Amino acid sequence: MSKLSSALKAQINASHARPGTTPAPAGVLSLYQSIRKEAESRNVGIKAWFSAATAATITMNSPQSLLQLHQLATENKSREEKIYFAELVREIGLKCIGFNGIPRTINCLGEFRAGLAPDIVSGLATQPRRHLTPDNVPSILSRGQALWKSIYYPFETKLVNKLAQSHPDLPVHILESEYGNLFSDPPATPNGIPVTVGRVLTSIIAIASLRAQTGVGPQVVSHIFGLRKAYEDGTAEAESEEHIQGGKWLATDEGSIWLLGIVDRIVQCIGNGQGTTFAPGYSLNPKL
Repeated sequence: MSKLSSALKAQINASHARPGTTPAPAGVLSLYQSIRKEAESRNVGIKAWFSAATAATITMNSPQSLLQLHQLATENKSREEKIYFAELVREIGLKCIGFNGIPRTINCLGEFRAGLAPDIVSGLATQPRRHLTPDNVPSILSRGQALWKSIYYPFETKLVNKLAQSHPDLPVHILESEYGNLFSDPPATPNGIPVTVGRVLTSIIAIASLRAQTGVGPQVVSHIFGLRKAYEDGTAEAESEEHIQGGKWLATDEGSIWLLGIVDRIVQCIGNGQGTTFAPGYSLNPKL
């Protein structure tokens, strides 16, 4: 295989193209601490605010910040709890693929794992849970349809038809690959740590990822309604779902405003006041 020329390598790694991950700014830990304090005063539990902050941080492509977030959330906690929250980060990162693409998840989860203490890494699950087999395809399709209906009812069929007009395979991919085998939680594997994100946190992750991405306001609206519908249709309180402290409040106007606000602050901090790193406009002229 031929090698890349020095000129091409220089162009790929040009500073204006921001080729690397986003470093953790000096104030990001203080920001996470502030968010935690605000969450506690509003009776929002750790899983809710941590999931939102994780999704926003992954969207901002900052694995160094992600490590600081995990350290803050698990300070004074047991090894088992530290492993659990590391697994939660990994599941959130996987679900973020459906909102902001594969590359940032690869970046963040790879560097996140590399930065964890060896005793935490040794406890992480190693068996995949999302392999397709002839036996599990029907249940995956069923989970996807159920989640789709829960989020978009009573417009779930109308939306599928609209998406199909853009491309006939668009709703097929969204429902079968994204909602079925990614957003909905697969069964836990034997001897693995069963981290279930669940219906409520999935909506919170969607809102945070999309808000940090920018440019997708209609999708933010859809998932804010999706969070509300989790409580309206009873799926948030189903026997199979874990109670998410503060989730019902986050589904209100006041709670959703706070949720969007903490995402904005994470974007502002990690982006050093220049906004999102997801798809920023850049100039070849460094003076602009």
